[in-house]
Amino acid sequence: MAQLLVLSSAPGGGAALPALELLSHRVRQIPAEAAQLVNAPSADVIFVDARFDLVGAKSLCKIMSTTGVEAPLVLVVTEGGLTAVSTDWGIDDVVLVGAGPAEIDARIRLAMGRRTVDQVSTRIQTSGITIDESSYSAKVHGKPLDLTYKEFQLLHFFATHPSRVFTREQLLSEVWGYDYFGGTRTVDVHVRRLRAKLGDLEQLIGTVRNVGYRFNVYEDDAAPAAASTPS
Repeated sequence: MAQLLVLSSAPGGGAALPALELLSHRVRQIPAEAAQLVNAPSADVIFVDARFDLVGAKSLCKIMSTTGVEAPLVLVVTEGGLTAVSTDWGIDDVVLVGAGPAEIDARIRLAMGRRTVDQVSTRIQTSGITIDESSYSAKVHGKPLDLTYKEFQLLHFFATHPSRVFTREQLLSEVWGYDYFGGTRTVDVHVRRLRAKLGDLEQLIGTVRNVGYRFNVYEDDAAPAAASTPS
């Protein structure tokens, strides 16, 4: 049984998908307004009602997709509304308002399954660090790191090439690109800043004398523990 959230501003509070009432999933409905998302209940799948306001629904979907909502988004439309839907809406699936319970249940299962696969494929966990490729964010022992875009790219490159040694020239080519005309010193500067932000895990980025840098990998029980904060 899934937790479903329906965002709808239908006149009279009518159901966006009447067939949902025939399924055993738990359904919560809130107004389709951006302000309502702040305290919105958690959900496995979010349905956005676009039957009466395609423009508003599109705006709401784009807000949720860009702010990193983890639940898959399924758009509810009329047949006429299908012509307006495109990839830039940021949705995972679309369903017609008249869909039957079997179709809706299948779409719920598929949406949840696809999102689980996507989360696994875009998340890297190693040596106390978690990197989320989809949101360009990283955490150390569960605490967010405040990284610039280039620092994130550098950390991501290191983490996806563990234990390999890279020269400064190779890092410039792979992370900055061939069209970058600066010197190799910029690599040292970014490595130093990245180490400072990693704190207790700064030794993950090791220096290979006269060569370059490499990402040191630890087993979970051997990785440095997070520093405790005195109470």
